[in-house]
Amino acid sequence: MKRIGVIANCKKPHSSAVLKRLADKAKEKGLELVTCDQTGDLLPDASREEADRIAGQVDVMMALGGDGTMLSTVRLLIGSGTPVLGVNLGSLGFMTSVTEEELEHAIDVLVDQQFSITERTLVDCVIIRAGREVARYTSLNDIVVGWGASSRVMTLGVTINDDDVAQYVCDGLIVSTPTGSTGHSLSAGGPIVHPGSPVFTVNVICPHTLSARPLVVPDRSAIVVEIIDIPHHKQPLLSADGQGEFILQQGDRLEMSKHAHRARFVHLPEYSYFSVLRQKLHWRGSSRG
Repeated sequence: MKRIGVIANCKKPHSSAVLKRLADKAKEKGLELVTCDQTGDLLPDASREEADRIAGQVDVMMALGGDGTMLSTVRLLIGSGTPVLGVNLGSLGFMTSVTEEELEHAIDVLVDQQFSITERTLVDCVIIRAGREVARYTSLNDIVVGWGASSRVMTLGVTINDDDVAQYVCDGLIVSTPTGSTGHSLSAGGPIVHPGSPVFTVNVICPHTLSARPLVVPDRSAIVVEIIDIPHHKQPLLSADGQGEFILQQGDRLEMSKHAHRARFVHLPEYSYFSVLRQKLHWRGSSRG
């Protein structure tokens, strides 16, 4: 472990102080920090690389911020095999496994090679319009079809492995990875799925039926969503990890499948997924009075 990439949410009010601590600890351990974009402005002694090249130049990436910073960092690393370690500088930070107070300890763990790595499934979404591909997204959390500000309903057809599932009159639909199961899908009534599970969940948003329930399907499945009917002059949106939006049209076909590569997360020895659930989601068992 000699070169550590650093991506930070520089809008956090104390990010400068945290990056100063990181720089001091890296110098103590003889590590080279590598960064890009505005993070480098707060790490003047770090080496600079272009954002699209940094993944291949470092042994590990550190993402300092919240879940949004983690998602942005994962996109930079897709296909590289470079693992990412998340340091939480915000409030929730569900995907970050290191607290701000543990920063120096995390560097020691990296140097001593005492960490573990988990792999996370990514989902690809190809948008087909009039028989040709018009857009493509890769997501760690989810692909969401929804309205944004509109309260009108749409009709979506869902097919899995060429087998018709149903047509839904609804506000939208979420296809989620296990990592994303504790995000938008959970808020819409979906299940919590352990990140090591080889599955996707398909969750309809506010369906106009009492019988619709979230589906859990193998992640080798080919999931197709067709935009069958939308109200006149309304445009549904596709959102990938909540960070990219694409305007959909009636007749569009969304083809989703597992990405060929996985994201890799670094964890300290004491990391526990269920401990994160208890802490971040205030998840508790039953109590008896």
